[in-house]
Amino acid sequence: MNFGKALVSACVLALACTTVSAETLKLGLNYPQTGRYKDQGLQQRLGAFLAVDEINKTGGVMGRQLELVIRNSRSEPEKGARNTAELIDREGASMVFGGVSSSVAIASGKAARDRDRLYFGTLTYSNATTGEEGHSHMFREPYNAWMTAKALSKYLQANHANQKYFYITADYTWGWSVEESVRKFSETTDSEAHPGVKTPFPRALISDFRSALEKAEASGAKVLMMVLFGDDMVRALNVAYEMGLKDKMQIVVPNLTLGMARQVGPTIMEDVVGGSPWVWNAPYELNYPRGKEFVESFSRRYEMRPSTAAASAYSIVYQYKDAVERAGSTNTGRVIQALEGHRYTSLKDEQYWRAFDHQNVQTVYVVKVKPRDSIVADEYSSDYFTIVDSLPGDEAVQTRSEWEQRRRAAGKPTSL
Repeated sequence: MNFGKALVSACVLALACTTVSAETLKLGLNYPQTGRYKDQGLQQRLGAFLAVDEINKTGGVMGRQLELVIRNSRSEPEKGARNTAELIDREGASMVFGGVSSSVAIASGKAARDRDRLYFGTLTYSNATTGEEGHSHMFREPYNAWMTAKALSKYLQANHANQKYFYITADYTWGWSVEESVRKFSETTDSEAHPGVKTPFPRALISDFRSALEKAEASGAKVLMMVLFGDDMVRALNVAYEMGLKDKMQIVVPNLTLGMARQVGPTIMEDVVGGSPWVWNAPYELNYPRGKEFVESFSRRYEMRPSTAAASAYSIVYQYKDAVERAGSTNTGRVIQALEGHRYTSLKDEQYWRAFDHQNVQTVYVVKVKPRDSIVADEYSSDYFTIVDSLPGDEAVQTRSEWEQRRRAAGKPTSL
């Protein structure tokens, strides 16, 4: 008799657990756990898990607990698209997000669109993501190459006017996009006067970077534009330091993250200039209370400072939650409507999701790496960046007519 009661109780408990599981709202995170961008991928994971835990502790989303389901994109577009399909078809994800490579985000976003699910680009800087390849189901949280280039060029024209540039560029979508944009706004489109080389992606060797840097040195350029990211930037910058190029050129890394800076180290990174949509010290310097809360929660939990990648993933989870609650539904079409044109203030000043292209419009920062002593004085030895300039999002972003012009040139419709 007792055994029978126990069995019934066990069955009821199992049913209850099944019911809770069925009601979980799943979010798919598609990021590189391995490869050249694995550090940025890990930061996305840490930021996303922090947001999910915070939301679940306060009741979830419309009474449903969030569950994060993850896949390793390996920075490969085909793998990213397969992961996205699996996250939706097998796992039942209501939304998928991630990066780091723009080519991965673009391929993954199309797989999500084909299944009527949203895809949020977490770290994807190519103009194409919300430009030529943009569509109704893709939303990009960080800035794009156009916005980076406009802000950086404003700073460089003020501090390095009329100097010769040399470009070292990763040979894929993101690299091409950034170089094109920086050349446009820095008035260095003449490739004979401002030469450059492409390096293989995703399997560049140290010898590739050394060869490129030797050409940069021989050119006599005063500004070295390193359009590289993740481990590629780390390796190339180490070689540049060994060659003594930091004493001869201003090194600029268009998309500079805390993770990359930490990998290189404070001595080599000193005085490097770059662009960023967010840095952890900005909330303190510019008084953004919600940003401070995030930095402190992240730092306590993981014993490190959050990078741009962590902030992006964290923000996306909260933005999806907010949109679902405003829509009153997880229905993709209704969530899209809730996002389009929505303005909010979270980790920095006001941002908004532009309705016609789904680009997140936000302030762009230009940062310069501090001296070593300042960096290591931080509790986590991570006070790398001084904000030396900024550009409001509406000034940095493409206008609608500029966006439409690029869409027409690519043979794409002028609406999503």
